[in-house]
Amino acid sequence: MRVGVVDIGTNSMRMLITDGETEVGRWEEVTGLGRGVDRRGMLSEHAVVRTVEALTGFGEVMDRERVSWRAAMATSASRDASNREGFFDRAEAALGVRPRLISGAEEARYAYEGATAGWNGTRPWVVCDIGGGSTEIVTGDAEVSVDMGSVRATERWLADRPVSADLLATARNEVRAMFEALTIPRVGSLLGVGGTWTEMGGLVGGAERDVDLATVTTTEVKGLVTVLAAMSVEQTAALPTLNSRRAETILGGALIAEVVMTILGVETATQSVADTLDGLAMELLAVT
Repeated sequence: MRVGVVDIGTNSMRMLITDGETEVGRWEEVTGLGRGVDRRGMLSEHAVVRTVEALTGFGEVMDRERVSWRAAMATSASRDASNREGFFDRAEAALGVRPRLISGAEEARYAYEGATAGWNGTRPWVVCDIGGGSTEIVTGDAEVSVDMGSVRATERWLADRPVSADLLATARNEVRAMFEALTIPRVGSLLGVGGTWTEMGGLVGGAERDVDLATVTTTEVKGLVTVLAAMSVEQTAALPTLNSRRAETILGGALIAEVVMTILGVETATQSVADTLDGLAMELLAVT
């Protein structure tokens, strides 16, 4: 039996189809659903149209692949948007299932369960999921969701590029202030999930690093932040290993990764392709 699960994020729409043993495939479309939500508190019609178009494609793929059960979860942008129910109506028509609005804590738990299901690294495990609107930090028995992601960081401080040294320092200090209350005494392995982490792997090490379980160091991430801050969005989009649709927001995501790694006191993070989608798929397969 195949299940299809969809993550309606702030920046990206993602889908996984699996039967629990064999992964049929993963799909991603960067639609920028949550752009402007931090300021307006609403989803823009242009972003909704782009997103519904992507979700319609996902629904067609699930039809073609004869998916038996479907589920969709909506995260930070939808949590903050006053017009989300109207968007959910249109998303349901596109997907064949109504999105479920999940809390930051639920999002964190799905990320942890998905990323660690096949992981044998050093305990204790900590998972960091950098999204567009929020970042989740989760361990085996606790989770925290911070309302700061790559899109929010970009819109608040990093929209004009290149970024001056003073503004970059301000952004770093503001982001750090939001995360410095994290109290995780020891980290055996830090697993990074989400597009920021997988894109960073390719950016610091070339295409061969853009793979599951590749690693990035704190030094590499700090250097990447410096390089990206000195570039225009157009120059960033031309980087050969980067999904050009992430050019506006990758600096914000990398800055959050740098701050999290520094606060947690780790030198290395491992990027995991398995994430919230896998966690949701595991749950759906267990009850069907």
